Amino acid sequence: MLTVIADIRTRPGQHHRQAVLDAFAKIVPSVLQEAGCHGYAPLIDHNAQVVFQASFPDAITMVEKWDSVAHLQAHLNTAHMKAWAEEVKDHVLDTRIRILEAGI
Repeated sequence: MLTVIADIRTRPGQHHRQAVLDAFAKIVPSVLQEAGCHGYAPLIDHNAQVVFQASFPDAITMVEKWDSVAHLQAHLNTAHMKAWAEEVKDHVLDTRIRILEAGI
């Protein structure tokens, strides 16, 4: 199983990040029904108020679990993902995707 981490950087301002989160809320149920998907969760920084925490108020981290790269690629080509990308295009500055496997 693969873990996918998508670091999404939004335009500055809470309303931009919230717009992206709202768009995710619409598609999460559909994504979780896709073949090969075992998890799909948008996460934001918790305000832990500790000195060792890095905090990024204009960021969303997606943590996803997929059976294979083929399942991930199929996910990226779904109608709901294409609609999501169109909906958030004015709010997202950059996305970096990491595809991880177990190290031990």
